[in-house]
Amino acid sequence: MWDELVEAASAESPLWADALLPFERQRREPVFSRLAPERHRLGLETIYEGYLVHYGTPRLFAPDGGDIALLLGDYLYAQGLVWVAATGDVAAVADLAELISLCAQGRASGRGGDGAAWAATAACLGAGGLDTARDALRLNDDARELEAVARATAGDAAVDAALAAHGCLVG
Repeated sequence: MWDELVEAASAESPLWADALLPFERQRREPVFSRLAPERHRLGLETIYEGYLVHYGTPRLFAPDGGDIALLLGDYLYAQGLVWVAATGDVAAVADLAELISLCAQGRASGRGGDGAAWAATAACLGAGGLDTARDALRLNDDARELEAVARATAGDAAVDAALAAHGCLVG
């Protein structure tokens, strides 16, 4: 998975190749993809890496400058969506687009809850049923429903591990 992500980014632009961390400094550890169906894991981790480029500590990249980071993060979002779309799962693409939007809105307003949104989306990717829980976060700053859905679907241990890893990457 990680080699495919790195190779695609490097082939897409010399800017992305230049932004790669040296292999020995890369942290090739999945965060939320363990909660998702196998066929969506590459796309999900690619989108998550884009999120980290925008808002946290990326595992694979160290872009030089804000403009390059913005463009790289957006490229990774788009590439991840392309890989998920290639599976034919339109509902999963819609879930991920909603997640990207929800996280961007939350970051702009200073709201928390991104980890729960990522966990619930990964655990329920393409299955639907997250609208009410997303609304609770978006409208009431309440991520409890999203976290409860993730735990009910993926299990406490898996969600705890994902949220702990997320917490280390996003301050």
